[in-house]
Amino acid sequence: MRIQALSVIPEVFAPYMDASILGRAQKADVFSFEAFDLREWTHDKHRTVDDAPFGGGPGMLMRPEPLFESVQAIQAKNIEAHTAPAHVIFFTPAAPRFDQQKAQELAQKEALLFVCGRYEGMDERAFSLADECLSLGDFVLTGGELAAMAVSDAVVRLLPGALGNEEGASDESFSVAGLLEYEQYTRPADFLGQKVPEILLSGDHKKVAAWRLANAIKRTAKLRPDLLHALQLTEEMRALMNSELTEAEKNQVERALNDAEKN
Repeated sequence: MRIQALSVIPEVFAPYMDASILGRAQKADVFSFEAFDLREWTHDKHRTVDDAPFGGGPGMLMRPEPLFESVQAIQAKNIEAHTAPAHVIFFTPAAPRFDQQKAQELAQKEALLFVCGRYEGMDERAFSLADECLSLGDFVLTGGELAAMAVSDAVVRLLPGALGNEEGASDESFSVAGLLEYEQYTRPADFLGQKVPEILLSGDHKKVAAWRLANAIKRTAKLRPDLLHALQLTEEMRALMNSELTEAEKNQVERALNDAEKN
């Protein structure tokens, strides 16, 4: 996969994209990353990319000309290199929220180009360049660079070879029936009087797997009941709930499922 980013501060990407899992994945040719400076497509001595909004109001807006020129130039470069045009993504609060399912969809793309906004926002006409727009959540960031890195991280983890252990990404939160991941523990088995659940020390892999699924259901009902709207309880899940959860925990799951269904 090729990942590209367009920004007025392209230098912010390297410390994160070249480190840890992402850095190792690049060295292993799992994906490549390139950041472009939007100011390279300006034509005045000040390299201006923003201007005051028509109608007045606070802040400055990113001008459409450099955005159009840059995206078109980057796509032309991609085609000249005999590769597919990138899937262009803009970030805005007025867009669907990014989640694990979307990360899985984007992981199937050959190339991604993140256009990172700054200032008060972008001239509305620039959004016609986007193949899709995404939001990280109901809050405002100073720019799209953090969002681009967050989405890149989530997508790269799903690419074959990125984690080294191919089962790693399939066993994380949101990957199993949309549930949060189960609780995890390491040595020591007893720390300040807090003991690791006995089942995890048993060596019985079948029982451990059953406990983990039941625990994931319980944690999701407690911490993120909104996720249960898409959960279809199988007979296996109900059997696990009956054997692994207390009555209070089962009631909490059922209430969360009912509330999710109503919403």
